[in-house]
Amino acid sequence: MRLSLPTAVVEGTQVTVMPFREDAVVGTISLPALLQIVPSPRREEDAKSLKAASGKIRQHAEIRAQVQRTLKATAKGKNAGSYAEYIAAGLSGTWGDAWSTPPITFWHADALAAISDELVPGTGLRTITIAPGATVVAVDGETQLTAWHDLYDDPDSYGLTYPQLAPLRIPFEMYVGLSATDARQIFHDRNVLGVDVSKNLSMSMDQRDLATRLTHRLTEVVRVEVDGRVEPFSKLVDANKRQVSKTATEVVTLSALRALVVAALYGRPGLGRSSDTVQEADLPSGTDAELVERALIPLLAGLITERLPHFTARGAITAPAVIAGIGVAAHHTTPWADPMHAMTADELHRLLADIRWEREPVYWDGVAAKTGTTGRLNFSGGVKDSGGRVADAILYPATEAGRRIRGLGA
Repeated sequence: MRLSLPTAVVEGTQVTVMPFREDAVVGTISLPALLQIVPSPRREEDAKSLKAASGKIRQHAEIRAQVQRTLKATAKGKNAGSYAEYIAAGLSGTWGDAWSTPPITFWHADALAAISDELVPGTGLRTITIAPGATVVAVDGETQLTAWHDLYDDPDSYGLTYPQLAPLRIPFEMYVGLSATDARQIFHDRNVLGVDVSKNLSMSMDQRDLATRLTHRLTEVVRVEVDGRVEPFSKLVDANKRQVSKTATEVVTLSALRALVVAALYGRPGLGRSSDTVQEADLPSGTDAELVERALIPLLAGLITERLPHFTARGAITAPAVIAGIGVAAHHTTPWADPMHAMTADELHRLLADIRWEREPVYWDGVAAKTGTTGRLNFSGGVKDSGGRVADAILYPATEAGRRIRGLGA
């Protein structure tokens, strides 16, 4: 007796998808199913593991190498660990709703095992079947894929459990049946043609950064008259650029104001940390976020409000190095300042009262700016280069620089 084999049953992983072009679909897939379909990039780069792997896995690793960068001993590999920690924190509720992972882009190198008819006529919605052992490679989002593998391999080390991970669905897009050449081109286009977000814009969006949150709060507290209406100072703050253009309505950048906040928070060491992320764990000893906000916001809001005409006139006070130098001086009035160098708000006010904020070489050349061959004053030195000189000129009026910025000559 001979048994006949089934002919109509197609085995594999079924996924509901929506086509968006003839050779590409979008959809979601359960995390366990995803990790079965697409092997771990880490294991595919481990020579010992690969030697013991099946021929199919070794073939997959060879094809992956044609369209992806290596993880081992690269920034990409290190970032996968950070990505796993980020996802774990999101799943644990640390980020609330303010976290996200983008869809992973896959290349299904062969034909699909099966494609169903439309599930709902006219929608395009249908199921596809991915055969066991099919060659599916991440051409974009592989760092995230690696992070998901890391989480699933050892959830305990990330504070997670398998019951937390099992129900998850991962969004993806998949290109089907392309050649390796076409898949490499997609990798290139996704990684090269996109325009990176500027550091200033990225920083302005990061609400987990305490210094950024304080800066936004500061720009809302200070009020200014704009076209006959009282508006928050944020109307005059450019959050996207490093420098304010001549034709812009804004008068100062958010990154410059953030440098003011960071310098006021840390004092002189803050000049070197002006571009660093500030977490609550990084605050000065004996402080917390509530104390820092309660002390800094009124202090800095008062400094800006008293000098609003110099801001709106785009005086030297709007230059990052100058405003950061003010922050260093302001730090000495905070409750956590070194008692040996502490000062009162009145003392700070007196130090700032007679400074000349006009953008003139006679006041700022050699302190926060340099005069070019055309006689034009250039403030492009930056916070780290010139902020310390400005702070010294503010704090020590009798020095050459201190006399210069007060219009007293050498």
